[in-house]
Amino acid sequence: MADLELIHAYRHLLRAGLRAVQFSKPGRFVIRDKLRAGFRDPDGILDADRVRRTTWFLNGAAQARQIEHRIVKNIVMVSFARKREANRMAWGLQVKMDAQGQRKPYPPESVTGHEFEAYERTIALLNDSMGLCLR
Repeated sequence: MADLELIHAYRHLLRAGLRAVQFSKPGRFVIRDKLRAGFRDPDGILDADRVRRTTWFLNGAAQARQIEHRIVKNIVMVSFARKREANRMAWGLQVKMDAQGQRKPYPPESVTGHEFEAYERTIALLNDSMGLCLR
């Protein structure tokens, strides 16, 4: 029975997440990847109340462009940018020329994990206060 609950939770969250991002091109892939990572986590536990509240939150984000929609949009865009930056760093920095003809790496400074600590704490506090399971 637990496997059936897990499958239903995944499907409900995926469907609500896709509606929340309105099936947009980068958004649907970010939602899919985040759900896959969350459900493949060996230390994760299924909390039906948190899943239900998260589904309500995502459905609210889909219905109106209010605070829920802005939160989901920002989470998706930050996650997309982080993944793009990680892929860029894996392929190496691009090199551009400055005004004096000197080579310089582009982007000038790369974003490391320390800049996102406050962001991750904010998401964790939002999850705790509202009983959600956003990643």
